[in-house]
Amino acid sequence: MTVRTTRRVFLSAATMMAAALAATACGSPQDTASGGGDGAAPVKVGLVYSQSGALASYGKQYIEGFRAGLDFATKGTGKVGDRAIEVTEVDDAGDPAKAVSAAKDLIGKGTKIIAGSTSSGVALQVAPIAAQNKVLFISGPAATDAVTGANRYTFRSGRQSYQDVVTAKSFIGDPTGKKVVVFAQDGAFGDANEAAVKAVIGGAGATVSSVRAPASATEFTPFASQIKSAKPDLLFVAWAGTTAPAMWQTLDQQGVLSSTTVVTGLDIRASWPTFGAAGAKISFLSHWFDGAADTEAAKAAKAKVPGGTLDLFHPDGFAAAQMVVRAVEQGDDVDKMIKGLEGWSFDGVKGTMTIRAEDHALLQPMFQAKLTGSGSTYTATAQKSLTGDETAPPVGQMKG
Repeated sequence: MTVRTTRRVFLSAATMMAAALAATACGSPQDTASGGGDGAAPVKVGLVYSQSGALASYGKQYIEGFRAGLDFATKGTGKVGDRAIEVTEVDDAGDPAKAVSAAKDLIGKGTKIIAGSTSSGVALQVAPIAAQNKVLFISGPAATDAVTGANRYTFRSGRQSYQDVVTAKSFIGDPTGKKVVVFAQDGAFGDANEAAVKAVIGGAGATVSSVRAPASATEFTPFASQIKSAKPDLLFVAWAGTTAPAMWQTLDQQGVLSSTTVVTGLDIRASWPTFGAAGAKISFLSHWFDGAADTEAAKAAKAKVPGGTLDLFHPDGFAAAQMVVRAVEQGDDVDKMIKGLEGWSFDGVKGTMTIRAEDHALLQPMFQAKLTGSGSTYTATAQKSLTGDETAPPVGQMKG
């Protein structure tokens, strides 16, 4: 287990304490820095995320965003009131067992705020640990819908799958009577995406079917033929792995990309070359890309992240830090931290973010995007921004 501890200091903003935000107020967490609790004792925060493993690139963006957000949330001073924020970073390598062990160890050392969870599988294992030990848990890039409403101690700083699929639906307007085909690999990943499209877009009136390919497939012409024969109004592609370049090339060569609206998620910048010549012909749903919004938080993040270019999961880390500061401002009582976060709206990298009190869904803008250029030098541009209300998941019941 790799552990790295950093300490940051936050100045008191005493002149703003009297105007402390109500739970439903809208603003940035740097507006107040009034932490309560045990005098000047440090506040321990544990970040359990992927520093290594399959999602290490996502974890790297998360922690860069977190550090930038921590700096922004308290004007670079390193304290909430007189209390230093003591951050301990632990690598879970995307392994739920390692994450649970790390969370328990941190809790045993007095940590009351845990954040991170690059992987959905990790988040779903850490959430019940938070509830059992009555500590705050702020999940990170993990997109599974099941994190929302998992229990009253669990929040999220990133988007969830439902928000992705609603953004995909926006490309065809009113879905009533329209045909949607999901093209995905066999397996749990494909199952989850097909189920989400059927629930969200099918539930809105579209007819949803699927074309599924074995994960081992390397020849995609038969699948392209099936898709063209179906004549969909929208093709939703959910694909992962090293066969993506060949898959996109085949869909392009077989005329699929020119025969219908093809939508898929825009991943991190490093993945853009996998689209090849097809990239400019695809419509992308996007959680975030550099330039998607020109907010003050985005400008602050760009000024702090290495290289000055924001990527997919920088906003998740940035928002997590803002939420941590908001929680610390409430003092050491975790119940008060929860109440301080529930219903809170704040200005994040993406724009206005709102934590829905009923189930802790994080309502946030989502984006339609296009790529221009070539596979090695693509540039993403926003075609449309959807508000947090437009992409809001249905209100769920808190499970614990």
